[in-house]
Amino acid sequence: MADETELRSRTRALTGVVGATALVYPLLVCAVQVALAQFLTDDPGAAVGWGVAGTALCVAVVAVIRWSTGRRVRSPWLLAGLVPPVLFEAWLLWPLLTG
Repeated sequence: MADETELRSRTRALTGVVGATALVYPLLVCAVQVALAQFLTDDPGAAVGWGVAGTALCVAVVAVIRWSTGRRVRSPWLLAGLVPPVLFEAWLLWPLLTG
């Protein structure tokens, strides 16, 4: 019975690693699209849309890791880590939204 529990936890961990790795490429695509929307096309709608998609993918990566470890991620630094990118995006989009 202990071997079965260990096998399940190991399978869950490996599945989590594969799932988190699978989300890296779409996250990279979102980052490139945000940069293109902000700097080349000056399209605030596309920049916000790709930014929201990137944020959703970041949350999905944390959810997959949380699921694969089988425990809660209780770090307030995960949420605090979203503040600098949000402020940077607001600083970049502010002239487009007000002007």
